[in-house]
Amino acid sequence: MATMGGDQRQMMEAAAEDKFPDGLRVLAVDDDCVCLKVLDNLLHGCKYHPTTVTDAKTALNILRAGKEKFDVVITDVRMQDMDSFKLLELIRLEMDLPVIMLSEDCDKKAVMKGINHGACDYLVKPVHTNELKTYGSMLKAGEILKQ
Repeated sequence: MATMGGDQRQMMEAAAEDKFPDGLRVLAVDDDCVCLKVLDNLLHGCKYHPTTVTDAKTALNILRAGKEKFDVVITDVRMQDMDSFKLLELIRLEMDLPVIMLSEDCDKKAVMKGINHGACDYLVKPVHTNELKTYGSMLKAGEILKQ
């Protein structure tokens, strides 16, 4: 059996790393089922592994049961069951996960509130595939810091 040379092994490892954000594990939270389905389709298109939920309480329960199962949380700002800033605060206090906030508007006060509460970024709907891929690449490079 032939052994693999060091250069060849490094090239194969680099190729596997280059596929990282492929397989990124995302918890997506939005109480608007249409927006959530669109986001789910975009995440799948990026070759990510999304888990989608329609309320913040369920998201928090899922995270508390297995936060290590996710690389990032993407959550809508306006939800019925829990203020998303409260969700962000709880994730920040209890877990080591980056959170990206989504909103239909780009109200400067809301953006700053999200960032000040610890969100990695604040995206305006509709989200585009290139934005999601950029965040996956930034997470890979360590540019998105965990809480």
